[in-house]
Amino acid sequence: MDAPVPSTSIPVRALLLGERIDTRGLERDDTIATNPLTLRIGRDGIACLFRYGVAVFAGLSAIEEDDVVRSLRPRINEPAAAPETDQAQILIKPGSDDLVDPSGAIILKEASPERLQIVANVLSKNLILSHYESRIAGAFDRIEPLAEQLQRTGRTGHQGRQLLQQIGGVLLTQQRMVGRVEMEEKPDVLWDHPELERLYARLEDEYELRERSHGLESKLALINETVGTILDLVQDQRSTRLELYIIGLILIEILLSVGDILLRLRSA
Repeated sequence: MDAPVPSTSIPVRALLLGERIDTRGLERDDTIATNPLTLRIGRDGIACLFRYGVAVFAGLSAIEEDDVVRSLRPRINEPAAAPETDQAQILIKPGSDDLVDPSGAIILKEASPERLQIVANVLSKNLILSHYESRIAGAFDRIEPLAEQLQRTGRTGHQGRQLLQQIGGVLLTQQRMVGRVEMEEKPDVLWDHPELERLYARLEDEYELRERSHGLESKLALINETVGTILDLVQDQRSTRLELYIIGLILIEILLSVGDILLRLRSA
């Protein structure tokens, strides 16, 4: 009876470095792929650089990761003060199926660059989704007091303008999520390796990428409706205030005219 082939463990770590990474001109002789830019680091490690600000490292030491991040700093737009991170463990088991075991470890039959690219793609999306979920949850926390105030008084109060600025940031998040990340788009590597579709589908299901993306879209739609309501209320309040100012000026003019007439009658 043949002895079981021992498994090999590969650490994978994703870092959200900023709003965008400019990867133009970073191609070199050991480039594995260009979308996302995937580079061979050392003997067995790879780095996947996503334009929407995430770098994913597989099989790199802490020193190698720091070296790559340091080299990227001039190319990071709006760098994060403290990069958000996510990590996973890959177990290479030759002869097994590509799957995710109950402990959360990702089982791969081999450490091919194509499989590692798919893992990196899913981890990068999981990290950026977590980032957006946190931002949108914060926006809802700020909307709730305003909604309660609108219910009680029918007015937005002095925080209306500040809140609109904060919600504007969330709407910018929506544009970035739709225009840059393309959550529901499959990785380009599947065009050349359709046999890896099942691996991607399993990882996509494990991290609930599609469901979470739809949930964010629903929340963003609700925020859009809230913004429209607030803007309408603010505009109505300003129109009402302007009308009151005009009425006040008319009354003052009438009073001045009446006073002038009375003075003339007295002096006649």
